[in-house]
Amino acid sequence: MAARLCDRWRDGKLCCRGAGRGVSIKEWDLPTPNSRPHDPALGPDGSLWYTGQRANTLGRLDVHTGTIKEFALKTPDFGPHGLVADHEGNIWFTAVSKGYIGKLDPKTGSVTEYPLPDPSATDPHTPVFDQHGTLWFTVESSNFVGRLDPKTGHIDLKQVPTANAIPYGIIVTPDGIPFFCEFGTNHLASIDPKAMAITEYPLPQGARPRRLALAPDGTIYYSDYARGYLGHFNPATHKVEEWPSPAGAQSHPYGIAVTSDGTVWYSESGVQPNTIVKFDLRNKAFSAAPIPSGGGVVRNMVATPDGKLYLACSGVNKVAIVQPKR
Repeated sequence: MAARLCDRWRDGKLCCRGAGRGVSIKEWDLPTPNSRPHDPALGPDGSLWYTGQRANTLGRLDVHTGTIKEFALKTPDFGPHGLVADHEGNIWFTAVSKGYIGKLDPKTGSVTEYPLPDPSATDPHTPVFDQHGTLWFTVESSNFVGRLDPKTGHIDLKQVPTANAIPYGIIVTPDGIPFFCEFGTNHLASIDPKAMAITEYPLPQGARPRRLALAPDGTIYYSDYARGYLGHFNPATHKVEEWPSPAGAQSHPYGIAVTSDGTVWYSESGVQPNTIVKFDLRNKAFSAAPIPSGGGVVRNMVATPDGKLYLACSGVNKVAIVQPKR
């Protein structure tokens, strides 16, 4: 279904531009009812992977045929949350309810589990690979950031200096530095990949960054869930910029991604239906399109090399692909 990018007004000013350009949003129902797809990931073959948090599954959508295959995981009620593919096609995921990192081999269906070494680290959240193949991940309520060596299975954990920081979304910059959100505070943070020293960077008062997206120039965009802003952080200068989201203070920006052309995309989860928002940095223009099913909260999204967006629509038990019209 095609959705129009709409003009919006707020306080007498035009906030959104681009009506008529539009996006195409196609959605697929998942085989297991009420599975609560949480995060999407891009497979090396272009497939769309997702975590079925309530179904205890991982799933794969063949984007060419529309076929979905689900993989049941061996530990009951482990609450799969985030996931990412390695170059061999293995799917690494976080077991937010059972305190381990998992690896699924899609060829055999076998799962390897890597328990976190500290019993107080119970809820791994979002994983990402760096350029050397090390898996970095946040540990949300437990207040850690971790790394896993896939060759040995060894895990190191580092506690975040600010109490109750709630480490959340995480990315790795082109020079190999992991940056993560502190959703419980108004900070972003980086972690030294060797010494694992954490540096925190203040954002405007009241900000609550939830997800991060890396731009082609190595700068970082973040969704400010609490205040309804799109934010921009330059790791080199520590400069922060921000813009109010089209739907306002209660728009709750959440999942975010940047396509290879530098366009920023994110979802407003505080409006019904949820929207896909486009931000064009060149003219500081926003445009928004409704998600046909309503979305039911798009918690994360990923950009593909050819400029599409993969979504998991949690509350409506669907996955989706957004195709921008150029």
